[in-house]
Amino acid sequence: MSVTTNRRLPARRGPGGAPPDAGLGADRVRDLIAAMAHDPSGQTSPSVYETGRLLSLAPWLPGHDVRIDWLLARQRADGGWGGPEGYAVVPSLSAVEALLTVLGRGDGGPATAADLTGAAERGLRFVAARLGDPAAPALPDLPATDLIVPALVESVDGWLNGPESPPAGLAGWRGRPRLPLPSGLDPGRLHRVRGLLAAGGPVPEKLAHALEVGGGWARRAAGVSPVGPGAVGASPAATAAWLGGPDEPGGSAVDYLRGVGRGGAVPCASPIAVFERAWVLSILARAGVPMAVPAALVAELRAAVGPAGVATGPGLPADADTTSVALYALARLGQPVDPSSLWTYDTGAHFCTWPGEDGTSITTNAHVLDTLGHHLAHGGPMADARVAAAVDRVAAWLIARQEADGRWCDRWHASPYYATYCAVLALGDHARGAAGRAAVGRAVDWLLAAQRPDGSWGRWAGTAEETAYSVLALVGAGLSADAEVAAAVGRGRRRLSEMDEAGDDGPLLWHDKDLYRPELIVRSAVCAALWSDDAATGFRPHPDDHP
Repeated sequence: MSVTTNRRLPARRGPGGAPPDAGLGADRVRDLIAAMAHDPSGQTSPSVYETGRLLSLAPWLPGHDVRIDWLLARQRADGGWGGPEGYAVVPSLSAVEALLTVLGRGDGGPATAADLTGAAERGLRFVAARLGDPAAPALPDLPATDLIVPALVESVDGWLNGPESPPAGLAGWRGRPRLPLPSGLDPGRLHRVRGLLAAGGPVPEKLAHALEVGGGWARRAAGVSPVGPGAVGASPAATAAWLGGPDEPGGSAVDYLRGVGRGGAVPCASPIAVFERAWVLSILARAGVPMAVPAALVAELRAAVGPAGVATGPGLPADADTTSVALYALARLGQPVDPSSLWTYDTGAHFCTWPGEDGTSITTNAHVLDTLGHHLAHGGPMADARVAAAVDRVAAWLIARQEADGRWCDRWHASPYYATYCAVLALGDHARGAAGRAAVGRAVDWLLAAQRPDGSWGRWAGTAEETAYSVLALVGAGLSADAEVAAAVGRGRRRLSEMDEAGDDGPLLWHDKDLYRPELIVRSAVCAALWSDDAATGFRPHPDDHP
């Protein structure tokens, strides 16, 4: 049994305008749904940060030598690791600390000491220059950065200036000033967290995802235990820090680490199946892409909705972002759920991702607007005055936070094209009045101006992911009669088809402790953007109805 949407998927057109295999799009969507249904963990890219932590914390785990080789192979020519600008600091510090630890313990395996020492030396020069440069790019707003960076700097300094000599070949670093912390960071919060762990106090649920910052105090921390497949905070690093070692009773935690680490490098978060399914199904359903969704998959997503909402994965706290996207997906699949769990996150001005959040999120509020607006428009549960007031309030909040040039930026994604896509679709569907239309118009103007000569979009370079978001935003703006918009969508789709056929994965753009890419979510955006039922303009707007 499956839930099936009611729209026809036409053949997408190739770069030269010739229609490809008419079944190609349908086959890809079918494969995507099947991949989700058969993978209980979800598909996400490996992380330099998390893999480095596993090298330091779990050298006993099978695949240790593979992880070392993987880390060495990903060092950049400038000595760093990870993404551009400030995104390099956390992964580079993690990789350097891991290499120092491997050298200090002497468990480098087949990798030669010279290779490890050379990589550590280059990495140290990179992080010392980056941290010591007041003009260096600011650190991005990644989860737990204010804890992770001081913890790694402290550990690196311990290897270079501790009671023991630095690892062989790195003696020149002894006695140098310790690595400075970036502007705006201090170790105060890290010390408080470690004090809490040392005292055996209860650990806030959201801290479990970065439990490794606790050092030795993370081991068997009071009030923390593996959940789901055996994960602590849905994180390999946090699980390894909690476990301590292979000789201690570990049960499901050891099984989880063996499973997640079987391929060598590990992701920042696993499992992410709930997050993955919510985003994929909402993206495809909203675009009107027909799909046969197994009833069991829909039921599992429905079962993930609790009194406090939905969590991205086991061991993580429920949050308004995952909750709203899951509820929206279920509603579009004809399985509406009472959205009252979202009131937990209502601050009175906007919706927080979770209570006590540091900062605010554009995309979380856009997704809340989608969910409440859809329920209001379709007479769903809780379609009352409170919902109507929240819809107007969140729409106004989003409009007020639009950048002067028309874009939006967000704390959960490196690219403004993702945040702009989320805001444009939510406001286009649910904002009432001229202010919402004007905000969408400004965003369209920015997207038109930002399109690259080859038809793509992207923050650092044109990418398939960002081009897909931009196409979907322009289509969702409801301006199909505008010749300039139609031409931009056509150019974007042609370039997206070329990048897609070339297998362009693009950079990692999603925010966790390190940048990552949720593979099937990105793939669903590309599929949705390439879907078309209008060969002339490349798109046709659809009414906001659920299947």
